[in-house]
Amino acid sequence: MLKPTLFSALQAGGKILQEYFGKSYAVSSKTTVNDLVTEVDKRSETAIMTVIREAFPDHFILSEESGEIKQDSAYKWIIDPIDGTVNYAQGIPLCCISIAVEEAGQMLMGAVYNPFLKELFFAQRGAGATLNDQKISVSSRTDFGQACLATGFPYRWTEMPNDPAETMARAVRRGLPVRRLGSAAIDLCWVACGRFDGYWEHQLNAWDSAAGFLIVEEAGGKVTDFSGNAYSPYRPPLVASNGLIHDALLEMVNG
Repeated sequence: MLKPTLFSALQAGGKILQEYFGKSYAVSSKTTVNDLVTEVDKRSETAIMTVIREAFPDHFILSEESGEIKQDSAYKWIIDPIDGTVNYAQGIPLCCISIAVEEAGQMLMGAVYNPFLKELFFAQRGAGATLNDQKISVSSRTDFGQACLATGFPYRWTEMPNDPAETMARAVRRGLPVRRLGSAAIDLCWVACGRFDGYWEHQLNAWDSAAGFLIVEEAGGKVTDFSGNAYSPYRPPLVASNGLIHDALLEMVNG
């Protein structure tokens, strides 16, 4: 029942994204002028949550726009109704819906759906990861000097040692190709299917990474914090890779 509900929720949100893409709708800012929320984020969230509540009215929900809807339940749904909102608002089809299901503090399922590229990534703990029902795995690249990487930047940060700009500069000075797609969930899924060899980001929220990090792990990759410890979506820093270049990526990220 969990998996069908998860897929139905993705489809419900996906229909909203497709309906409004490239059209006029209300856009406002949250923490900074470029930290956007749109009318479509809220409509997508409503459609997703309606599906989940109809099936599981007693489950805990954590969603980007509504925050926590607390319930005394072992199950928590973690929802990003549009990951890559700036891309969506600009008419760039690199955006997605990300939904994860946590059971008793452990990520059980994760799914990321880009309705424009028609790509649905899914993972269930212990059962591997898929893209459109086909099994996926991380890349086999071992030479960090040839790695294709991805990163992202927070909308606001205080300048500090090893800040996002400094870390990015280290990668560029080494001649490494680094991409910035604007969607953490897509970045993680593209590590999972081997398009990227590694990805790092300094500051993420649980709804950005909860589904994607499980998809990477189930595809055979590795996800940690900047210290190399086991990753938690409730702690911001993240490093994800095919596992083979992980130590080298950590070393570069940490300077």
